Amino acid sequence: MSGAVDRAAPVLEIADGALHRGDRELWSGLDLTVQPGEFIAVLGPSGSGKTTLLRSILGLQPLSRGTIRVAGEPVHRGNARIGYIPQQRAIAPDTSMRARDLVALGVQGSRFGLPFPHRGDRAKVDALLDAVGAAHYADRRVGLLSGGEQQRLRVGQALADEPALLLCDEPLSNLDLANQVGVTDIIDRQRRERGAAVLFVTHDINPILGRVDRILYIAGGRFLLGTPDEVLQTRVLSDLYGTPVFVLRAGDRLVVVGVPDAEPHHLHEDHDHGGAA
Repeated sequence: MSGAVDRAAPVLEIADGALHRGDRELWSGLDLTVQPGEFIAVLGPSGSGKTTLLRSILGLQPLSRGTIRVAGEPVHRGNARIGYIPQQRAIAPDTSMRARDLVALGVQGSRFGLPFPHRGDRAKVDALLDAVGAAHYADRRVGLLSGGEQQRLRVGQALADEPALLLCDEPLSNLDLANQVGVTDIIDRQRRERGAAVLFVTHDINPILGRVDRILYIAGGRFLLGTPDEVLQTRVLSDLYGTPVFVLRAGDRLVVVGVPDAEPHHLHEDHDHGGAA
């Protein structure tokens, strides 16, 4: 375990951050300080640099300029203070791994060599399975589980080291509404009870809107940072995109209309559709 989060110190600090892809600037001049327990949504069209931002925080891709610190330390690969939740992707039905085996990879993942079980590992895996509502299918093969069930296991894997920062890369993609709510509840509980900060990349703000403290909206080489009420406005997004964009309310949902076509898909880059915030 990584221990309790220091609620007095920032979890994430980005100073004068900039990212380029070839000759194209994705964004620059980003200053972002994230406090423990803060929930930040990261929005924007495909190709805007949202997933690349997460990769930089994970130490997988250096910034073009600026610095990133996590829990007061420079970024590096394999940081146990960071939990990473990827998009939901189906696992082959013939995979022999059980649900508990997938979660165990998070428990044993920071060790060198083969993942031999250590004393207390099973109890820790059982606790994680219980925390994400997966205890009743712990011994089933993961390939036979639904997408929502598999995604709960990925969340459990990400929580293994009690991270100070949770990076969520479209974790609700391809999930039905019930599983979107279930997975979001687990993530939100971790930040409320453990003080973990959440950076949540998504193309649809609606499933998490009531939990979000701030939004980082990236588009066209520029970005906006503010509360949902400050960012999700017709005037504000029209200025960001440089073209008329309309924020419409339909009941308790927001729809963004008129966003320019997303840029071509790039390997390891965003998988959203750029149509609705």
